[in-house]
Amino acid sequence: MKGFLKFLAIALIVVFIGFCLWTWASLNYVYSSGERAGYVQKLSKKGWVCKTWEGELAMVSLPGTLPEIFYFTVPDDQIAEQINQSLGKRVKITYEQHLGIPLSCFGETGYFITAVQLVE
Repeated sequence: MKGFLKFLAIALIVVFIGFCLWTWASLNYVYSSGERAGYVQKLSKKGWVCKTWEGELAMVSLPGTLPEIFYFTVPDDQIAEQINQSLGKRVKITYEQHLGIPLSCFGETGYFITAVQLVE
């Protein structure tokens, strides 16, 4: 029985360390990066325990067509404030995509905004 408990404790520690390493790697490895332009139509801080800034960017390719919606997460409060000040105006956002993030505490999407710039 003692050997089983020792094995179980070691297994739990290994799983925990693996989970921590996976989380660290997914948050620090950038799968892709780029820019999108459009109109921020929504930005809100949401979550029960972990509050994150979540937003929607409406990208219109041609006037009169339906916009494509780009969902994103803003990890920095200063960038979120810049986006809030630019609501209703055309902006260019710079993003980084992170894959495999295990918890929604870091954001609901894998697209993290790193910069915002007014286009108009």
